[in-house]
Amino acid sequence: MKLLIIGGTRFLGRHIVEAALERGHELTLFNRGQSNPHLFPHVEQLHGDRDGDLAVLQNRHWDVAIDTSGYFPRVVRASVEALAHSVERYIFISTISVYADFSKEGIAENSAVATLQDESVETITYETYGALKALCEQAAEQAMPGRVLIIRPGLIVGPHDPTDRFTYWPHRVAKGGEMLAPGEPEQQTQFIDVRDLAGWIVRMAEQRKTGIYNATGPDYPLSFGKFLEECKTATGSDAQFVWVSNAFLVERDVDLPLWVPDAYAGMRSVNCSKAITDGLTFRPVAETVRDTLAWRGKDAELKVGLKPEEEKMLLNENSQALNSLRDD
Repeated sequence: MKLLIIGGTRFLGRHIVEAALERGHELTLFNRGQSNPHLFPHVEQLHGDRDGDLAVLQNRHWDVAIDTSGYFPRVVRASVEALAHSVERYIFISTISVYADFSKEGIAENSAVATLQDESVETITYETYGALKALCEQAAEQAMPGRVLIIRPGLIVGPHDPTDRFTYWPHRVAKGGEMLAPGEPEQQTQFIDVRDLAGWIVRMAEQRKTGIYNATGPDYPLSFGKFLEECKTATGSDAQFVWVSNAFLVERDVDLPLWVPDAYAGMRSVNCSKAITDGLTFRPVAETVRDTLAWRGKDAELKVGLKPEEEKMLLNENSQALNSLRDD
């Protein structure tokens, strides 16, 4: 197949490129040439800004376009309209953040999506991100009706993850000692290895699939306790988990990656049965842990998570709070 990748040199995009090359496809990358320009020197690369500079895509043909970098509906609409006569299918990478209500578990593809009072806004914030992505989905489908595949991933993790949101936990567990564990051990968590997602997207392109798919994992209920134990085993750590309640963390406005407070319980258990039925598979969590640490390094300074002094302070406060309850 001939594939056009919009983006293709950052996290998910680069893994899609690698998966597609491994399966023998002919690729063209379209991007600004600013992120990791040294990657894929033997792949055709067209440079331009998708916001108003799409001329380089004219008079070409590809079987499928995969859009990994669409955030504003105006820009996505322009891209899809420019390619409507050049590609047979369009794959838009969206997010589970499109959903309007995360208070209940079991969110499926037909659950309501978030909306914006002002649909012209082009500032990404916590409040606008999901709704903007939902509008991007709608713009793509309107421009190429019946020919669009929309993928809604959860937290994407693994090698080359620029956010460190997943990386924090195996990194912290590997350091060992007494450590803060959020919520309850049985509380569920979800994420997907970028390589599993990328490979599946390429297979879906090969099958000319359309429609909407949630895509996160694994394909069984994974508790946070089990996840941390997997990190501990994979790293050979002596970490001792001190479980700190959701209420304690919310009261102190603690922001921990991967941890989801009870008010957003729906983000812990999104229904991905449709994608699993259509071939989405998951590698062992331990493999993702090991490979992520091997890429990032055990001594890396991470962008997110608790600093040692912050963690120690919270553990002390938690201990004092528990002792106070016992005294009462």
